[in-house]
Amino acid sequence: MEYVNELDTISARAAQKDAALKVHRLTFMEATMMVVGSTIGSGVLGLAFASRNAGWPVLLTWLVVAGFFSIISMLYVAEATLRTTKPLQLSGLAEKYVGKIGSWLIFFSVGATSFCSLIAYTSGCGRILSEFFGISLEMASCLFALGATSVVWLGLKATGVAEKYLSSGMTAMLILLVGASLFSARVPVADILYAHWTYAVPVFNIAVFCYAVQYIVPEISRGFTHDPGKIVPSILAGAGISFVILALVPLAVFLMLPVDEISEVASLSWGRALGSPVFFVIVNAFAFCAMLTSFWAIAESFLTNMIDRLGFKSETDIRTRAGCLAFIVIPPVLLAYSGLVGFVNAIFSAGTFGGIIMSILPVFMLRSARKHGDHAPCWRCGWIAHPIMQFLVVVLFASAGIYAIFSLCGWLPAAW
Repeated sequence: MEYVNELDTISARAAQKDAALKVHRLTFMEATMMVVGSTIGSGVLGLAFASRNAGWPVLLTWLVVAGFFSIISMLYVAEATLRTTKPLQLSGLAEKYVGKIGSWLIFFSVGATSFCSLIAYTSGCGRILSEFFGISLEMASCLFALGATSVVWLGLKATGVAEKYLSSGMTAMLILLVGASLFSARVPVADILYAHWTYAVPVFNIAVFCYAVQYIVPEISRGFTHDPGKIVPSILAGAGISFVILALVPLAVFLMLPVDEISEVASLSWGRALGSPVFFVIVNAFAFCAMLTSFWAIAESFLTNMIDRLGFKSETDIRTRAGCLAFIVIPPVLLAYSGLVGFVNAIFSAGTFGGIIMSILPVFMLRSARKHGDHAPCWRCGWIAHPIMQFLVVVLFASAGIYAIFSLCGWLPAAW
């Protein structure tokens, strides 16, 4: 990776009076926590359940591999945005650099990831609210969706500020919970170091889902038109914090619970295992915050992708914003309490059909942006954009997609 002299700045985007997506400044902490909030959602709660057959060492291996190559893919998107004058979302960048087919593929992948994720978040948070307040899952899901959507309605800046405070609090809760789990572990460390590689590849797809947040990069770029040099550091900082959380939460769950006691939404069983009612509340508060922050980031990004891809005039138009948010939020709420979609299966599907497309297409977007971009960027990918690295990105994620299709067709054993 390398920096070069800036011939033009992204601040030119603000001068694009006809742009549908408007510029809203973010701070470094807000942008970093948007990456954390996007990454730490339902995936972190499903990791322990999804990897219980494979084992924590297998999960850790895939978190490193998937994280490394997913971050490379994110940085490809970052360079493409830095080469583009007009503020565009991921689907808009794809249309500019790989054509309409690529744009619709990206739009599908963002939509698939968003819907599957929002189903999981609504279902997971609905279960937590239902458990705490003794209300029906249907009512709990609706209350969660209504409250979460109100922040997205206020726009990118409000989402960034909310992400900063809630993600910071979530990180503090995690430190407390992991410390308590290590101190009062019920399962010996030796008993959680098993590795069954037969179940490894499906766990990789879950890891891909956790890191499949390429859609947040254009949002961060839009928030740093005044200081584009902070785009890449904020992505790397957010990814680093996310890796630590993704590794520690399943470890703490494995230390507290035998394999057969781990539930799909791990917070419920993890909280009970810690014993104290206070820890039970904190665990579920952490889980709730994790899903809420991810809900905000994904809904905001899908909203701007819809406006960009479908050619709406402006994201500030009230009717456009209301219609798009209704389309984004209402179907996942209906599916979440219908019982038709399983929590972990929703994550698996999102990782398969969304994350893999979003991880591969940035390779071709970067190649085209280097030939047809609007101006030279203030930052370039350097060695991570070497043809061998691009080839590895494509092969790795394409192979995972092929495996997932075979598994969904019933030709391979289930992982969980």
